[in-house]
Amino acid sequence: MITRIKELPDNMVGFLATDEVSAKDFIDVVMPEVEKFIEEKDKLNYMLVIETDLAKFSIGAWFQDALMGVKTITKWHRAAIVYDSQSIQNFTEVFSKIMIGEFKGFDKKDYDTAVKWTSEQIDL
Repeated sequence: MITRIKELPDNMVGFLATDEVSAKDFIDVVMPEVEKFIEEKDKLNYMLVIETDLAKFSIGAWFQDALMGVKTITKWHRAAIVYDSQSIQNFTEVFSKIMIGEFKGFDKKDYDTAVKWTSEQIDL
């Protein structure tokens, strides 16, 4: 399941992934919120906090996540993935070199830093 994190600065949008994550989560929750955010702000500062095992993301969820990236490719500004996995953080950093915008991985203990970075309050 993915839910929107509401207690965030207004220049970013964030989501929390828990339990099983399906394509429907991206279609019904993430994409409408991202599209609305881009319409209002004309750029995307995005954060995904993962509080479940990555194996609980369905193939369809990964596909919809990738599709969202492609559909909004010119709007990415900052994206943070918050998950306690060095390999995911490394992948996120490499991804930043091939995508438009900046992508960073953060440990869960660094949630506040992730919010500050994503919302452009600090540079890292």
